[in-house]
Amino acid sequence: MSILVTGADGQVGRELVARSLPGETVATTRKVLDIANADAVAATIARCRPLAVINAAAYTAVDKAENEPAAAYAANRDGPAVLARACADAEIPLLHLSTDYVFDGTKSEPYTEQCPTNPLGVYGQSKWEGEEAIRRYLPQHVILRVSWVFGAYGNNFVRTMLRLGQERDELRVVADQRGAPTYAGAIAEALLAVARKLPSDLPWGTYHYTGAPATTWHGFAQVLFDEAVSLGLLNRKPVVHAITTAEYPTPARRPENSELGSVALQNLALNPMPWIDGLRETLSAWK
Repeated sequence: MSILVTGADGQVGRELVARSLPGETVATTRKVLDIANADAVAATIARCRPLAVINAAAYTAVDKAENEPAAAYAANRDGPAVLARACADAEIPLLHLSTDYVFDGTKSEPYTEQCPTNPLGVYGQSKWEGEEAIRRYLPQHVILRVSWVFGAYGNNFVRTMLRLGQERDELRVVADQRGAPTYAGAIAEALLAVARKLPSDLPWGTYHYTGAPATTWHGFAQVLFDEAVSLGLLNRKPVVHAITTAEYPTPARRPENSELGSVALQNLALNPMPWIDGLRETLSAWK
């Protein structure tokens, strides 16, 4: 039996497909399967008869979500609710990705799985409500909260910085938001590792999985440019000026502290991947 992957054209979804064994996954994209369409989801599960579902589909445009709440809630709340109900009917588990943005960032220490949530914007709130829907309808689930996702596919901070570094001699990058960059390939490997333990019972619940160590966007950019120069992707390192969040206003508020800690991850036998290893893999793929 295979694993049904939704959102297979996204950052993590493409890594899931690329890293799976032959015949291990059935990949669906938004054009093929709208996860908020209950009839389509039920029909797909009935046809594929998967061992589990990995939901990598999401609305991730944090700033656009403030002006497009209906689209954000459809993908991030309604879709997971539909998947959870369908998985419950089929008696199969659901593995789902969530985000550090379910927290408000006012805590000085890392956020663990037990910390109270308080999203600051539509994106975080829609993801939180998606989590709650899964908990309500399907006990057999693993929710993996990740942060600052980057990789070789799609739009992300690494791709944007590399493009700007090629165009400009000086850049301004926020230095007062703290978090952990997380490599999409590492997330995919973690999800596949969990799925491969099935059909045996797992310690179901919510887990935090991020890269290590924590840094700032400014610190991440500095390392990124060092690595890009060493690989020959840039012929010189741009000057990166540290600025505050107030100096770079955005439609959506970001948590000041996005660092996720875990007191439960060992239950899944997963270890965080140093983000610099994922950064090097990403940059090498573009060389």
